[in-house]
Amino acid sequence: MKVHLRMLGCRLNQAEIDAMARQLLAGGHEVVDDPAEADHYIVNTCAVTTDAGKASRKLIRELHRANADAQTTVTGCYAQIAPDDIAVLPGVSRVIDNTGKDQIVTAITGVAVQPFDDEPITRDAALPGAAGRTRAFVKVQDGCDNACTFCITTVARGAGRSRPLTEVVDEIRYLHASGYQEAVLTGVHLGSYGHDHGQADGLKQLVDAILADTDIPRLRLSSLEPWDLAEGFFDLWQNPRLCRHLHLPLQSGCDATLKRMRRNTTQAEFSALMAAARERIPDVGITSDVIVGFPGETDDEFAASLAFIEAMDFAGLHVFRYSRRPGTPAARMRDHLPNTVKKARSQRLLALADSMAARFAEAQIGRGVRVLWEQVSAATPDGFVNVGYTDNYIRVRGTHPRPLTNHITGGHGLHYDAENGQLIVDVRIED
Repeated sequence: MKVHLRMLGCRLNQAEIDAMARQLLAGGHEVVDDPAEADHYIVNTCAVTTDAGKASRKLIRELHRANADAQTTVTGCYAQIAPDDIAVLPGVSRVIDNTGKDQIVTAITGVAVQPFDDEPITRDAALPGAAGRTRAFVKVQDGCDNACTFCITTVARGAGRSRPLTEVVDEIRYLHASGYQEAVLTGVHLGSYGHDHGQADGLKQLVDAILADTDIPRLRLSSLEPWDLAEGFFDLWQNPRLCRHLHLPLQSGCDATLKRMRRNTTQAEFSALMAAARERIPDVGITSDVIVGFPGETDDEFAASLAFIEAMDFAGLHVFRYSRRPGTPAARMRDHLPNTVKKARSQRLLALADSMAARFAEAQIGRGVRVLWEQVSAATPDGFVNVGYTDNYIRVRGTHPRPLTNHITGGHGLHYDAENGQLIVDVRIED
């Protein structure tokens, strides 16, 4: 069977679609990049905003137009909250909610698949549309027990559920044997790993086990809620294989807005966490998310948020305009802001985000770094222009006589280079 896989949304959706690809390949099926060649489509949808739902429907229609004979299985968060809207779309043969997602490959092939029992697959063949990818996303947890007022995820994903530790370790061994140099742990509420089994420090135990029982060269953590980090968590970074990168979603830098969002943190608590991380992890890159235009966000609240975010001096910032999501408490709140206000505020934050990212990258100039090279962007008379990331998540490039994709090299000094008006950090590689 030839299968084409597509996803929208978060890294967890990416991890899930990658796992399906590996299961299909292990079962002797073919994963194809061209939808016109496929016998079957699997679409992992997103519902984080109403626009994400629209994009999911649009993608399903586009795939059907590419090959009207192919059957389509749809899953993901939009399939969870609006299955009837999906079922009537052309070509859709199955709508499977998030609780049945792990059995999709079995459902469409009729054969149970054990993804880690066979010989490792080659990395370049493993994933749809990602030949040469060097990082593997590993789902370790699903669901969320928080109740943020803007978020539909609790409805779409359910309560928090953790994968067995040994199963995660086995998967990472398998991925490393298949050629991957970095594993990224993902989950809806990653920091709650193990809480459903009474383990307050479950994520710390998991990271310890991966570092002790696998040889994967680099391990990276995806988004962590700031209130989830157990005592001694930052001690994990004594192992240099753990990437010096933390993504700590703030959402707002104003305590009043945080309270309406039902975020379990304050300015003071978040600031203390940032200081502790920077003290224990030298040159750590800390990135974050922020929502602008949340219902009731006054000019003074936005000003307070902007000032706090600037004081935190993040290495990177994702800026989202608030989008009303039916079924969430925030959608029923008063004082929704006009799009013009949200746009203006997002532009100010995006400008700040650019300046903070530039400051962080410039602070690394002259320091030795290790880089995992991910792709070749060009071939020049001077050699191949390789592009990759440092462990603290700075995008770098370096020219070398040969392609370095999927190799880790170290000891390089950084210098600043502005190309096409963008900040790029260049790594000069010497033999």
